[in-house]
Amino acid sequence: MPHTHPWRGIMVATALPFREDLSVDHEAFAAHVRFLLDNGCDGVVPNGSLGEYQTLTDHERAQVIRTAVEAAGDGARVMAGVAAYGSAEARRWAEQAAGAGAGSVLLLPPNTYRADAAAIRAHYAEVARAGLPVVAYNNPHDTRVDLTPALLAELHQDGSIVAVKEFSGDVRRAYEIAELAPGLDLLIGADDVLLELAVAGAVGWIAGYPNALPRSCAELYHAAVAGDLATAVPLYRSLHPLLRWDSKTEFVQAIKLSMDLAGRRGGGCRPPRSELAPAQHEAVTRATEKVLAEGLR
Repeated sequence: MPHTHPWRGIMVATALPFREDLSVDHEAFAAHVRFLLDNGCDGVVPNGSLGEYQTLTDHERAQVIRTAVEAAGDGARVMAGVAAYGSAEARRWAEQAAGAGAGSVLLLPPNTYRADAAAIRAHYAEVARAGLPVVAYNNPHDTRVDLTPALLAELHQDGSIVAVKEFSGDVRRAYEIAELAPGLDLLIGADDVLLELAVAGAVGWIAGYPNALPRSCAELYHAAVAGDLATAVPLYRSLHPLLRWDSKTEFVQAIKLSMDLAGRRGGGCRPPRSELAPAQHEAVTRATEKVLAEGLR
């Protein structure tokens, strides 16, 4: 992963381990960051939705970034999630990330209301003033704001963003983004469209399931971006029953359960996230045990 483009490659949206009393276990988190980097991943994205940032105090959230940078040993390998209700607060989180030594930030559009294009452009411009490269996060399902290819092109033309985490699920957008903003890096934003977006020219993956299965996910990603479909397609088919959980409401619980089954530290979530329903628990367990039995790790 070149330092000139530290947002490229496999950047894992890290799950956050909690102790029994649901306090953050920073030692376990640091160990998890090191484990991911030692097993084929290029960097980490702490304080994303998979890291349950919405449930953290300001002190916890800041410490998570410091822990990630220290554990990574190279701040360029850390993309800090800086989503917040207000643009000024998001900029402060970007400044905190810069001060901690992170290499880039991941930013949702305004999500308190359905912002128009002018408000969205002002929001990204404000956070970009913190000085770190900004990766836009397009998640219209949760934010009710859609960063369309045309709007992404405007944000890139403004100089506010360097890349987009594309989570719309509409793989056709990859080609329109490339036409309208040829210098904007496309990052795979949902695990279950990895192959489709890799074939369409993605240069990175902000990933969920490598938390549990980093080596096999890294093999899949590298085969897919290299166009080695003979390797990628069978592996994608094997992993897809798990990868599609990344696009479900219960993705945090599912990935943490798979981590537990794979011998990693997953554990519970902070409320309001609750345990998986029995049928969901059984489905994730069955799919995880199947790929582990096949030797995927």
